[in-house]
Parts: sequence; structure tokens; C-alpha cells
Amino acid sequence: MPASSSSLISVGLGQLPCVAPASPADHPGLLVRLATAPDPRRARGRLHPLVFVLALAACAVLAGATSVVAIAEWAADAPPELLTRLGGTCREPDTGPAAPAEGTVRRILQRIDGDALDTAIGAWLAA
Repeated sequence: MPASSSSLISVGLGQLPCVAPASPADHPGLLVRLATAPDPRRARGRLHPLVFVLALAACAVLAGATSVVAIAEWAADAPPELLTRLGGTCREPDTGPAAPAEGTVRRILQRIDGDALDTAIGAWLAA
């Protein structure tokens, strides 16, 4: 669901510079900590980096998403600049990164090791 006209989200997102795809090492902090969580998926067939999906989920929840469907909808509406800054990869030239599908978000959030994720985020909050 797009942000309402009274939302400051669109104003803030408009200030994000267009940059090359991010990697966790480029942004010390939350992305680095999220990258320490083990990926529950098999290596074959991964289209989106784990840290990218987790960061999108965190942003969506901070923006008010309260379900997996709402997280996926928020991610689908996110501007390409934000997807790039969070580590989304471009598969097609000139299209920018794509948000993960709702099923991908759901499977990752269901299978992620909650204790490892808690440790990763706790280390970030303590820093």
C-alpha cells in the first residue's frame, strides 16, 4: 500500500541518493549484523540475498506493515533506489532491482533461525 500524502516516508525516500548496489560491508550497522544470520535456504535457486529480504522486512515493519502480505506489498512499492541501497541485485539491465515475491518473504521469515536473528539484532542495538 502506498504511503499517504501526509506521510514523511516519501519525503525521506526522495532524499536517498542513487548509488551502486550496497553490500553489508558498505553499511556498518544493521545490514552487517543481519548478514551474520545463517541463511536457511539451499544455495541453489537463491534469487535475493538473505540480508536484502531481512532488511526489507525490517523497513516494512517500521513503516507499519503487520503481516507478511503487507511486508511484500510494501517491498513491491519501494522505489528502486531503496531496493538498491538495501542490497537488491539487478537481473535485467535498466530495470533496477526487483522486490522478492510474497512467497519468498514468507518462506524466509518462517525458516530463519530466530535465535540467530535475535543475536544479530541484539549485537547491533548494543553497539
